[in-house]
Amino acid sequence: MPIRFGRAVCGDLAQAERREWWLSNGLGAYAAGTVAGSLTRRYHGLLMAPVDPPLGRRLVFAKADATLLAEGQGYSLFTNRWSGGAVAPAGHVDLESFALDGRVPVWTYATAGRRVEARVWLEQGANTVYAAWRLDADDEPAQLRVALLANGRDHHGTTDRHGFRPAVEAVDGSRLRVADPAFTLHVAVVGGRIETRYDWHADFDLSVEAERGLPATDHHLCIGEALLDLTPGAWVGIVASLDGEASTDLPAALARRLAEEDGVLGLAAATVPELAEAPDWVRRLVLAADSYLFARPLSGVPDGQSVIAGYPWFGDWGRDTMIALPGLTLATGRPGSARRILETFARFVDRGMLPNVFPGAGEHADYNTVDAALWYVEAWRAYVGATGDLAALEAAFPVLEDIVDWHRRGTRYGIGEDPADGLLRAGEPGLQLTWMDARIGDWVVTPRHGKPVEINALWFNALRAMAEFADRLGRPARAYRTASGRVRRSFARFLRPDGGLFDVIDGLAGDDPTIRPNQIFAVSLPHSPLDRAAQARVVDECRRALLTSYGLRSLAPAHADYRPGYRGGVLERDGGYHQGPVWAWLLGPYALAVHRMTGDADAAQRLLEPVADHLSDAALGHVSEIFDGAPPHTPRGAPAQAWSVACVLEAWWRLEQSKRP
Repeated sequence: MPIRFGRAVCGDLAQAERREWWLSNGLGAYAAGTVAGSLTRRYHGLLMAPVDPPLGRRLVFAKADATLLAEGQGYSLFTNRWSGGAVAPAGHVDLESFALDGRVPVWTYATAGRRVEARVWLEQGANTVYAAWRLDADDEPAQLRVALLANGRDHHGTTDRHGFRPAVEAVDGSRLRVADPAFTLHVAVVGGRIETRYDWHADFDLSVEAERGLPATDHHLCIGEALLDLTPGAWVGIVASLDGEASTDLPAALARRLAEEDGVLGLAAATVPELAEAPDWVRRLVLAADSYLFARPLSGVPDGQSVIAGYPWFGDWGRDTMIALPGLTLATGRPGSARRILETFARFVDRGMLPNVFPGAGEHADYNTVDAALWYVEAWRAYVGATGDLAALEAAFPVLEDIVDWHRRGTRYGIGEDPADGLLRAGEPGLQLTWMDARIGDWVVTPRHGKPVEINALWFNALRAMAEFADRLGRPARAYRTASGRVRRSFARFLRPDGGLFDVIDGLAGDDPTIRPNQIFAVSLPHSPLDRAAQARVVDECRRALLTSYGLRSLAPAHADYRPGYRGGVLERDGGYHQGPVWAWLLGPYALAVHRMTGDADAAQRLLEPVADHLSDAALGHVSEIFDGAPPHTPRGAPAQAWSVACVLEAWWRLEQSKRP
């Protein structure tokens, strides 16, 4: 699916800043910015690298601001916003087009009687960024002056100019070194020369941070200025890396990057038959899926992998990883990655639970989630169903048994089987355990203590999956079937007489009839505890009250607590996080539930197609975390979210599978 914009978007600052490009390198690093070239988030920069692996990320290289020098004049090929309100220079007005080549952003500037192409890309598997420019083959030679801006702050933070005082040293006429106690940045110029600088470019205005009610001014240190000689058709540029031996062969580096893109698509088409002739927008999701997988080596699992839950502010989360795993790996022809992720997380199963947030270096895992382990069982079911890998299942079965055993006898935070009905209950004061997990200080916005509907749908699904696993491995399965049968009978208590399902039963205030999307999993999961009539009631209620073009609302608009928009500062946004915003990851399960009811795979796939339009908005080629509940459903939250991409892709794939004999 071509993603390309002309002057109508590029020259309109609001439109050009609304659209962002995002790059990753498979190690947890990323780069990001706007089509306009301006910074609007604290997370925009050319290299956010995991200085403290795996995810202790810092902004180490912020910008490479290029000015075209021709006929004694300077023409800015960049845009900056300043805290006083000025936009200077406004280089986007000379931006003729912007496009993605795979995931690589490509700018074409037309000014001074010349056309200059600019690209940025990351080296896969290395903390190295390339910024390169090329003059059109028919143009007259010129020069580029490039200001190199560095930083050393945490990617969540803002800059303390007194706290970042690196040593900047010229290595030779084309290389310099920036030494900070935490890292060393190596900068090389290709096709020119470099001189060191040491002056602050202060008071960049970060307009998106201002909208989020957060500090919105940042500063970057100019560490050098490069002068590049532009000759027709030849690449010149900057290489910035935490590796002192990074390649400076720009054409070869770009060829590697584009080969990586082709390899992702080629692997998917060659190994997943349903993708061989997939629509362009689905192929675009396959590329996006690759952006969330990253290396997480552990002792005993040197090739361990995990999933970045979303860019820019998420790390790897247990729940998100397991929900996203089938779409990111199985639907893209990467079962080996699926297995490595499952084995990586197996090392952290404790008392039958998976961590909510994966621990960083020297940190302890936090297990405040009731559903991550149940999604882990479902991820194993999906993996074994796709691969038939009984050897891996045999090795993992004791861990899966342990998960079920702990849930039956009880584990942390009041999580355990109710002996009265076999359903799972969960919750302790002050804790948020389900995916609706917003918390502000001591205020848990949606506590959902008791027996949440999706948790018990997952519990039934897990028990049925365990019975299937036991059968395939020649182990006793009767206990799992007996327990699942009891859950099925008890699940009838979730049925509301006037519609779908209660969101929670046996809660602090009794049974909660609030219309939320959690009930859809009682229909969409492979094993449903509902009969067909009840399934139809659930799908109908979700369609009438919750369905939008991009996902399901988190709360029905008729509810008194419904928030039509997701705006304001931290308190306002977090307080409304699950009170109306549309969650894109729920669109895939909804489409699968519709297919279960109708058997019409084409109609179910059409429910996913509005996502194709969204791929040209917000984070280009990705799917946003959430959208406003009210039309036009403006994208909000994290601009690139793993489960948003994965669940849409998985649903399309499974629906396509269903059409085949």
